[in-house]
Amino acid sequence: MQFPNGKDDLMNFEVSIRPDDGYYLGGTFLFSFQVSPIYPHEAPKVKCKTKVYHPNIDLEGNVCLNILREDWKPVLNINTVIYGLYHLFTEPNYEDPLNHDAAAVLRENPKMFESNVRRAMAGGYVGQTFFPRCI
Repeated sequence: MQFPNGKDDLMNFEVSIRPDDGYYLGGTFLFSFQVSPIYPHEAPKVKCKTKVYHPNIDLEGNVCLNILREDWKPVLNINTVIYGLYHLFTEPNYEDPLNHDAAAVLRENPKMFESNVRRAMAGGYVGQTFFPRCI
C-alpha cells in the first residue's frame, strides 16, 4: 500500500496486487483507490493503473467488480475490495466483461488466452494493443 499524496491524504492510496495462482501468476498490478467522504455508504472508486489484458478490466483501467457497483453495502470494507480484486486475477470472469475481446478468447480458447496474458505481462502486443511489462 502506498500513499502518493503523502500520509495526510489517507482517502487516496494505491494497492499492489501480486497473484500467486492462475493466469496472472508473477504479475504486479497497481490499483488506485479514492475513498468518498461518505464511505462506507458509498463504494471506493478503484482504477487499475497497470495496463492489463483481462476480461474484467478495460484498457483505461476501469474495473468490473460487483461489490464496486450494485452489490456494495456499508458492511463491506477496503479489505473486501482488495480480496475481490485479487479474486479477479485468480479467476477472471468472461460472463461480465469490460474487455469483450479478452472475454471471448477466455471463453472460446483458454490456452490462447493464457498465451495472450503471458505475452502482455512480458511486455508485448496482443493484437494491436501494446502492454508494458508487469512481471
